[in-house]
Amino acid sequence: MYYNKIMREPVKLALNEMQKTDCSKSLSLMTQAEIEKACRFHRSFPQYTQTPLVKLPRLASSLGLKGIFVKDESYRFDLNAFKVLGGSYAIAKYIAKKLEKDISELDYNTLVSAETKEKLGDITFYTATDGNHGRGVAWAANKLRQKSAIFMPKGSSLIRLQNILNEGSDACITELYYDDAVRLAAGKASEDSNGVVVQDTAWEGYEEIPAWIMQGYGTMSLEALRQLREANVERPSHIFIQAGVGSLAGAVVGYFTNIFPDNPPVMTIVEASAADNLYISNLAGRLLGVKGNLSTLMAGLSCGEGSTISWEILRNHAQFFSSVPNWIASRGMRLLAAPLKGDEKIVSGESGAVTAGLLYTLLHDSEYCDIREALGLNADSNVLLFSTEGDTDPEKYRDIVWDGDYPSGER
Repeated sequence: MYYNKIMREPVKLALNEMQKTDCSKSLSLMTQAEIEKACRFHRSFPQYTQTPLVKLPRLASSLGLKGIFVKDESYRFDLNAFKVLGGSYAIAKYIAKKLEKDISELDYNTLVSAETKEKLGDITFYTATDGNHGRGVAWAANKLRQKSAIFMPKGSSLIRLQNILNEGSDACITELYYDDAVRLAAGKASEDSNGVVVQDTAWEGYEEIPAWIMQGYGTMSLEALRQLREANVERPSHIFIQAGVGSLAGAVVGYFTNIFPDNPPVMTIVEASAADNLYISNLAGRLLGVKGNLSTLMAGLSCGEGSTISWEILRNHAQFFSSVPNWIASRGMRLLAAPLKGDEKIVSGESGAVTAGLLYTLLHDSEYCDIREALGLNADSNVLLFSTEGDTDPEKYRDIVWDGDYPSGER
């Protein structure tokens, strides 16, 4: 008997066995007090609403878990992704510093006022992005009546480019890979006397603004914990969080480590296998980069160089690092889009759904039984996931969810 069988690239997972270092400075960025400042700022926006925390009890029961909770960021400020939280807060912190004020003195209305614009003059905010971060920066700059210049890596979605252009930004798709596009944005900002680079990765000599971006991301974690407690879950037992440069992952791990210093959740970093710089850094015991073509379905995770600030948090407080192929993300998109009867549907894009795909695979596919045992996933587990984007590329979303692109294959 002959049949076609799709040979699947496997999931890789590694325990964090690195020697611990002093990361108190980086960890202090994500204290409850600091994140409450960011959340108060975001709540001042007229567009603010708390994004949903979706409970999936049928899926949890089918997988032998106590609970699965998904923070759905497709509702964030009508921008379909979480990234605006970081970009808007970093821009606000920059302006507060320029005006010699504390961020607590600046709310949305003050920032967008004619008086503030007159004091600031003209500013151009530069960044590199696959789409979501750049759209958030462009949106915030537009609200402030300032300019933005956005550089996208080769192969970026034309729909995501158009969304950025619609915010009044000077944006283009370059012929560069992501990390080189970051260097281009930084170089252009340095040549502009009124230019500021707002990048969500940190490197030596550029750490203040990325730190503010991480704090902005903290609003999402603070909301999620409050919502869990409203659902009578005191703390998540496990968190799976996706990583590109690692700023989001560092923000989530840093926040929950501060909240639960004596009993933190089991936190697993999830990267695309084509751009798994943190996974290989964990194996090497030091921060490394991945070079060359980082082509992956998960465009938001296609980053070859990790953020220095978040790395210090992750190497000390993330328990596991994983490297996953495209089919994990597509599986996650489909299972969230077509849930078990009684569970709520979630529209989640490639980078947003990868953690759901990984969780399902580890618990459903027999070849990963050793991994799920190492993670301690069982009937007492309450798992927190973050769907970081909706269908930010609607055509690709339909290709995967409707037409079956990137199939899971046979086991």
